Amino acid sequence: MPGGRGAVERGHGCHATARSSAFPLICDRVRPERSGPRSARRYARGMTQWLTVAPGIHQRRYDPFDISIVVIEGSDGLLLVDTRVQPSEALELADDIATRFDRPVRWVVNTHAHFDHAFGNQVFGPGTATDAAIYGHANIAAHFAEFEGPRLAAWRADPGREPDRQWDDVVLTPPTHPLVEPLVLNLGDRLVELRPQSPAHTDTDLVLFVPDERVWILGDLIEESGPVMYGSGSYPLGWPGVLVDLAASMRPSDPVVPGHGRVVDRAFVERQAAELGLIADRFRAAHAAGLTPAEALDAHDDWSIPVDALGGAVERAYRALDAQGEARV
Repeated sequence: MPGGRGAVERGHGCHATARSSAFPLICDRVRPERSGPRSARRYARGMTQWLTVAPGIHQRRYDPFDISIVVIEGSDGLLLVDTRVQPSEALELADDIATRFDRPVRWVVNTHAHFDHAFGNQVFGPGTATDAAIYGHANIAAHFAEFEGPRLAAWRADPGREPDRQWDDVVLTPPTHPLVEPLVLNLGDRLVELRPQSPAHTDTDLVLFVPDERVWILGDLIEESGPVMYGSGSYPLGWPGVLVDLAASMRPSDPVVPGHGRVVDRAFVERQAAELGLIADRFRAAHAAGLTPAEALDAHDDWSIPVDALGGAVERAYRALDAQGEARV
C-alpha cells in the first residue's frame, strides 16, 4: 500500500466480478484514496482487537487504510511487523502492544518502504524506549530518498491539505539491518524467516515465514480489502512471477496475512497472481502492437482493478519494455 501511492497510480473500489471461495478476492468495503491529503478518511469497518492467526502470531487491522500489523511472540521478546503511518499512530500501537502482551518488542520488520507501513519506525528503533533492531529490504533507504522523502516534503509544504496528519513529526528511519539475502531470526523458542523478494509491489518487498505454524506475512504483495496498489516504485511485469513463486512454496491451508485486510490462503494468492499476470500480459501485447499507454487501457473494459489505478502501472510497464528493447539493440 504505498508510500508510493500517488493519485495517478491508484484508485479504489471493489473488484467487478464475484468469485466463489472461502477467501473471496472481492473486497467487502470501499477503500478511500490513500495517497496523501484526504488519506485520513477511515474505512467503513476496521478491526479493533487482536486476531490470533496461529498460536503466538497475532494480527490487528488499523485505520486508516486497514493496515495489517502483526506481532509474533517468542520467549526472548516480540517481533513487530510494520509500524503504521506516523509517530502518533506508532505510539498508539506501542501502547496496544504493551496492554496485550507481557514482553517487549525486540525486533521490527518492515514488509516494504511505503509510508503507511514504515513511517512509525522512529518510535521503535535504537535510542528509543523500545530500542528494537529494525529489519527490512536493503533498498528501503534508496526508496525513501526517491519516493517517500519527496512525498513527505510535499505534504509538509501544504499542511492544510491534510490537517489531521503530523507530517512534521516524521523522521524517515530506514532499517538498521538492511537485507539483501534471506535471514533467520531466532526469537528464543521460534524461528522466523525473512525473505527479500525480487522487484514486485516495490523493489523493497520482504516476506516473513514462520515455519512452526506455516504462517506467511506478505505485506502489500497481496491485498484483501481492496485492489492491489500499483504505487510508486512498482514493477507490474515482475510482480505476478513473485506471487507465483511464493504460492508454489505454500500449502493449501497455510494462513497468509496481506498488507491490508483479513487473513487469506494460497488459493487467494494464486488468484491475485493470475489477475496481475493478465494485466502484465495485456501491457506487453499492447506495447508490441504499438499502442500508447492510454490506448492500452482503452483496449479493454474488463480490468479486474479500477482503470484509474492502472495509469502509473502501464507507464512503468512501458518504460521497462522500452528498456528491454534498447538492451537488445
